[in-house]
Amino acid sequence: MLKIQAESNVPTAYGEFRMIAFAEVETDWMPQMAIVAKNTDFSKPVNVRFHSECITGEVFHSRKCECGQQLDAAMKFIYENGGIIVYLRQEGRNIGIINKLRAYALQEQGLDTVEANLQLGLPADDRNFSSAIEILNILNVKEVNLLTNNPEKIKMVEESNIKLNKRIPLQMDSTKESASYLKVKKDYFGHLLDDEDTINPS
Repeated sequence: MLKIQAESNVPTAYGEFRMIAFAEVETDWMPQMAIVAKNTDFSKPVNVRFHSECITGEVFHSRKCECGQQLDAAMKFIYENGGIIVYLRQEGRNIGIINKLRAYALQEQGLDTVEANLQLGLPADDRNFSSAIEILNILNVKEVNLLTNNPEKIKMVEESNIKLNKRIPLQMDSTKESASYLKVKKDYFGHLLDDEDTINPS
């Protein structure tokens, strides 16, 4: 069972947020995080983004994915409109950074993101969003507007005790480096891309 282990106000480029670390034990150095905008009204549907860690995209600004752009856009949107980013420590669709780099090497040989994972004997996507639901329950969130293109995240909320009010698309423009990655997201995983009503990082 997750518990709040620490929390503090943190100023960012987008404004100040309340950052909360969740873990079963206080010695966990890889806690799940909630990044909460101060103007969040918990009596109304709360804007929520489930975001999986991506060190290559968020820290090193890799152009192979749109993860860093999505996090930036979500932080800007949630600071301005209230809400929560639930930041989940499941790097590389939960295969870890070492396997992620191995998969990248296979992609350089012509495999797509799913084929590379399977070639390594790994799942196409091993992420689990149950911790996000647990965190929302701890924060007493009853109803959400979910910032996502991922039908699995929608399904997770719909099957939980939390009401899904609506989905807010979070689609980034593709680049020549990310086009194949986004195509796999749409064709293999069924991500809801190409919506007209999108948020962009500008």
